[in-house]
Amino acid sequence: MIHSDELLRARAQSPWGSPLLGPENERSEIRRVRVQLLLTIPLVVTNLLGITMALVLAGFVLPGPTMLSGRLMVINAIFVPLCVVTSLAVGVAWGTIDGLRSLRWATDPDHVPTPREQSLAVTAPRRLVLQQAALWTVGLASATVVYGIADPALIPKIMLATGAAAIVVCANSYLIAEFALRPTTARVLQADPGRHHGIGVFGRTMLSWFVGAGVPAFVSMIVAVWALADPSVSKSRLAVCMLCAGGSALVFGVLLMVQVTGATVAPIKGVRQALLRVENGNLDTEIPIYDGTELGDLQSGFNRMVKGLRERALIEDLFGKHVGHDVAMAAIASKPVLGGTETEAAALFIDIIGSTTMAATMPAPEIVAILNRFFDIVVDEVERHGGLLNKFEGDAALAVFGTPAPLADSAAAALSCGRAIQARLRDASDFDAGIGVAAGRVVAGNVGTHNRYEFTVIGDAVNEAARLCELSKGYEGRLLTSEATLTRAAESERAHWTLGDSVTLRGRLTETRLAQAL
Repeated sequence: MIHSDELLRARAQSPWGSPLLGPENERSEIRRVRVQLLLTIPLVVTNLLGITMALVLAGFVLPGPTMLSGRLMVINAIFVPLCVVTSLAVGVAWGTIDGLRSLRWATDPDHVPTPREQSLAVTAPRRLVLQQAALWTVGLASATVVYGIADPALIPKIMLATGAAAIVVCANSYLIAEFALRPTTARVLQADPGRHHGIGVFGRTMLSWFVGAGVPAFVSMIVAVWALADPSVSKSRLAVCMLCAGGSALVFGVLLMVQVTGATVAPIKGVRQALLRVENGNLDTEIPIYDGTELGDLQSGFNRMVKGLRERALIEDLFGKHVGHDVAMAAIASKPVLGGTETEAAALFIDIIGSTTMAATMPAPEIVAILNRFFDIVVDEVERHGGLLNKFEGDAALAVFGTPAPLADSAAAALSCGRAIQARLRDASDFDAGIGVAAGRVVAGNVGTHNRYEFTVIGDAVNEAARLCELSKGYEGRLLTSEATLTRAAESERAHWTLGDSVTLRGRLTETRLAQAL
């Protein structure tokens, strides 16, 4: 499995699906230059390949009169280079000026794009394709007129060769622009997640098929009709045309499929890597949304899912801190209902001695600090012994053992917890507390109303623990339990206690024999 550190480094190096697009924390000036280069260089190369394709088709492949005759030498030597250089220069300047105007806001990393700026950004690939189409249309018209004047028989060759090359160039230009502008698209989708742009996954796939298979097949059909209508077309020329059309389908089909597949796989791969980070427990994972198609919805949906998981984890954590982890997990695992069940459990009640005097003589911040240190000890020992801190009552607390999570010996766990708290409180110089422990049958469940209730424990054991806690404040050890509770605990725990006097606890009619820790 890929480690989280490696995934984090991978995302920092290629957050938009490719290392060519740079790291996420790259300076905006460097990113602008990077995007400009990623747009300009591939587009110039694509246009040069398109021009080469048109010249090869018109000069060597398609049937008809040759373009290499002496009377066309001037046109071939002057018009074609001039047309190529002019088109490339105009295309680069036009695209750069339009891009700078529409994407100037992207140089400010803190700027939130306006709706108009968003619209200009998401339509940039389409505008770039329209620019390419316009330039190729002008070139097609110019070449048709110039060569048509010299030899009208060349017009079909010029139109077919130039038109096929123009389609290939425009299709590649769209995919190149979508790739280079991913960082800008991410900014737009961050400002408006619901905004969609582009032709979608289906459109990209159909575009790849059309250029990689449709255009060569269309050219082959035209040549076949041409050969049927013109008996002068030789079998060898027809074979050359078919071979070239098939080669074009293979070459351009592969190039386009690589681009389309890369654009499709990159967002999916990013989501997969992010899922691995979530599996490893990193709920702070978030992926940039840079695809405005259905794949962008996948990226956005992942981020919403992880946000929901973070909120759920936060709620579970807060819920567990308020009612106890065991109660929280039981409530999450099943549908809580009002009411309770009778069970065997033990209760530990603890109350700070002298809290009234503290409140009257000490500032509130100091009292809060003392209470926090006190409850740190209590909660730590209760949880260590498998109990549940059921409720805080000002400067007192009630802990239960054996419910909702069952314990093999709840009485022994509560008695051991009481001794551990007593030992730690002896080291505290600024507060003291009485502790009472009792065990027996109790009713545990949810008490309240249908829209507001809490888990609580009710029964004689709870009342006895509260009375013993109150009584323990007058004993040196500050820790009391009853003989009945000791009889429910294991022998190993009873050995730490000694029996004492019998007293009648407040609210009771019979005597209770007390026991203190040794």
